[in-house]
Amino acid sequence: SRGINAEYGGVCEPANDELRRFIGAVQAEWRRIYRSASPGEVQRAKNMLKTLMLAQCDGTTAVCEDIGRQMLTYSRRIPLAEIDARIEAVTPEIMKKVMWEYVYDAEPVVVGLGCTEGLPDYSLIKFQQTSGFD
Repeated sequence: SRGINAEYGGVCEPANDELRRFIGAVQAEWRRIYRSASPGEVQRAKNMLKTLMLAQCDGTTAVCEDIGRQMLTYSRRIPLAEIDARIEAVTPEIMKKVMWEYVYDAEPVVVGLGCTEGLPDYSLIKFQQTSGFD
């Protein structure tokens, strides 16, 4: 399966509009990244990602989980130097290409559990995901 996976949570109450606004804000940020992610923003994001990845491996359990994820994804353990090189290879142009292929050119998948009154209609989510990417 292809796509960008993201999980969002929200608590809804009758006549609550927060979930619709939240989904719209995430999609608006994705459009902004597609249209105008600067090299500085991309570098900051790369630095944050590397910092978080290293911070997550602060104990034996976390290291074992990381090894397991790598084995399931790549069928091998990836050296830190290779991970760093892959992250450093990301440019604003690559971000734009990925956003086009995996966000704009993909059907959104929406799952609602529990109280779903605040969940927007699928057609609205799909329209918001595909508008503004050209």
